[in-house]
Amino acid sequence: MRQIFILASALSMMACSAQTESPSDTKNTTDASQETRMDVLDLKAQQAKQLIDAALRGTQGYDITESLTTEVGQRLAGTEAEARARDWAVAKFKEIGLENVRVEPFIIPGWERGIETAAITAPFPQDLIITSLGYSVATPENGIEAEVVYFPDLESLQNTTDDLSGKIAFISGRMEKAPDGASYGPAGLKRRIGASEAAKHGAAAVLIRSVGTDSHRFPHTGSMRYAPDVTKIPIAAMSGPDADQMERIFERGETVRVKMTLTPINTGDRPSGNVIGEIVGTDAPEEIVIISGHLDSWDLGTGAIDDGAGIGISAGAAKVILESGLKPKRTIRVIAYGAEEVGLLGGYAYRDQHKDDLGDHVMATESDFGAVAPYEVHYNHEEGREDMQVLADLLNLPLVKKDTSGGPDIGPIKAKGVPTMRLQQDGTDYFDLHHTPDDTFDKIDPDEMAKNTAAFAAMAWITANSTSNYRDNKEN
Repeated sequence: MRQIFILASALSMMACSAQTESPSDTKNTTDASQETRMDVLDLKAQQAKQLIDAALRGTQGYDITESLTTEVGQRLAGTEAEARARDWAVAKFKEIGLENVRVEPFIIPGWERGIETAAITAPFPQDLIITSLGYSVATPENGIEAEVVYFPDLESLQNTTDDLSGKIAFISGRMEKAPDGASYGPAGLKRRIGASEAAKHGAAAVLIRSVGTDSHRFPHTGSMRYAPDVTKIPIAAMSGPDADQMERIFERGETVRVKMTLTPINTGDRPSGNVIGEIVGTDAPEEIVIISGHLDSWDLGTGAIDDGAGIGISAGAAKVILESGLKPKRTIRVIAYGAEEVGLLGGYAYRDQHKDDLGDHVMATESDFGAVAPYEVHYNHEEGREDMQVLADLLNLPLVKKDTSGGPDIGPIKAKGVPTMRLQQDGTDYFDLHHTPDDTFDKIDPDEMAKNTAAFAAMAWITANSTSNYRDNKEN
């Protein structure tokens, strides 16, 4: 991993260029404006460097994540556990010194998993390790036992002309590792629409290869949705090794039969909510910079990398700023989104509840990609590029001109014109743990968390003290 958080030589050059000249010097307006801008950039950079150093010496983000995952544990959206997490977040935000701490409630459709078992009954009887996908319907009480039809990927299922009536469709398809998780979207499509695609051909149920990159015998859960006017059939994910085993049996030319039982329930309307706290700005308190993570998690692990780390990084960054005694000009708003895992429902609720003041949101980002330090700064605008370059130089990271949602929950407000950036974390191994029972606190490295916390603190400080609105002229 490249060394990060070294103050680049470009910063020294800015400091030299910002020397104050005597009042008797004659300067044209353009030169004076340029010097003023460089003075402001230099001051922000010096203060951001101070915050970086403080975060690297501390454990603010790491400690907050430890507290959440230990004291609350798993936090499935719409459950009593997510409600306890909201109470925890309110108390933690107040403890670290945030102001205007509140919950903005909304309602979601509730769902909870029940029993989930599966076994090959022929030709080689053995158990399979599976998990229900979020919002799947249940099997009949006594389960389903049927012949399995193998599809190497989703496309082969979509293109089939076979009648699958009464059968179980098995959709494989491997996910490849990448620092930016680029293959997650394509690989995850079978999870999201596989049940409806199989139901169109008459299938009774679906098993998929887990959407993950590990070789452990842990299944990966995740949400799915049913297409309207298509029969709802149960769907579950099996672990990678179990999917390999199934494929080896098919390679022998055998006919495979599986019995599976799933007993999830839709629990009706349930409360969720976004927890918000602020460092109120001194000069323009109505202007908002968002740093965030999501509070809910799947219920198999304790939601450490997804997304306890994001809560720790964003709230930890705010704690670093508060402990420094520095006061931002704009308001830094920390958001712990609810119900992200089941459809970005917290992000959409925030968009709707703040539709009248989104024009005052000058920047937004979210940490929702684990706990490994960032390797790039993503930003796609010309306005404010100087700020982003200062940030990138401070972190010794490349500034990449790349469109970004800013994070999953930020996407809904980005679509309404709110400027976004992303501290792109290295997710090469993220999908080894994502949505599995293995997503636990012991996987988080305190040094990596400190680097993330430092990056978020610096980003929040620079943008909260900028004169830029980060909107290109064509967007204003």
